[in-house]
Amino acid sequence: MSIYLDKSSKIFVQGITGSEGSYHTGRMLSYGTNIVGGVTPGKGGQKTAHGLPVFDTVKECVAATGATHQCIFVPPAGAADALLEAYEAGIRFSVCITEGVPVHDMLRVAGATPGMRIIGPNCPGLISPGKSLVGIMPGHVFKEGNVGLISRSGTLTYEVVDGLTRAGLGQSTCVGIGGDPIIGTTFVDCLRAFAEDPQTEALVLCGEIGGSDEEEAAAFIKRHLSDTPIVGFIGGRNAPPGKSLGHAGAIISGSFGTPQSKIAAFQAAGVPVADRPSQIPELLKERLGVRV
Repeated sequence: MSIYLDKSSKIFVQGITGSEGSYHTGRMLSYGTNIVGGVTPGKGGQKTAHGLPVFDTVKECVAATGATHQCIFVPPAGAADALLEAYEAGIRFSVCITEGVPVHDMLRVAGATPGMRIIGPNCPGLISPGKSLVGIMPGHVFKEGNVGLISRSGTLTYEVVDGLTRAGLGQSTCVGIGGDPIIGTTFVDCLRAFAEDPQTEALVLCGEIGGSDEEEAAAFIKRHLSDTPIVGFIGGRNAPPGKSLGHAGAIISGSFGTPQSKIAAFQAAGVPVADRPSQIPELLKERLGVRV
């Protein structure tokens, strides 16, 4: 399933009347995202400060607006139910911004939503620059181009993209997959989608300690994307074992999830790994054959 957005993507916001949902709805609208309404139980029939209709249920919202994509700004205890409600209403693309969703809730969702593209939870969302932004990303640092980006960290995404944009390397689509142990869309899922995208000619992968997602991505790259210019970065190299720093999934357990294993896997796949985010544009230009 695609990970791309365009002007035809009809977004509804779950939790649109909350302070966070309302604020970021305004920012998405300012970017040009096609927000068609929102859902907040008990507030159906009202209008938001942006003039958008509010519905009590996702089914009502979909029936009235033709919504195709969901963006979730609800408390952690309600995120799983929001995803399941959307799935039952026919939504097959959801971006879950909510942080702190219980792991068991996400396991339950994963087993009950076949065919649904879920970005997150605990993610900044995604953006196809110049087309549409869903989530909390700062749209002004992005520039339309041909570099795809996948990242477990939101703030690292913004830093890396700012460097790419300043270096004249625009982006096709940037996806913040989230930093939790159980997420809906992995590096490999995104790589599969980018491999089929004619706009994307190069990739940047920003991983971090914990889990094995980066190693699996490296194996996929070695098998299927060996000719694609790709640069990697691994955050959290100085984190002590057993300590969760920042993301719930960024934790080293014994020798599992170490930065060394991830860097080695990327290098074995022919992917250069930057020591610092600021090195990524230069390394990517080298891979693209562009004079630095």
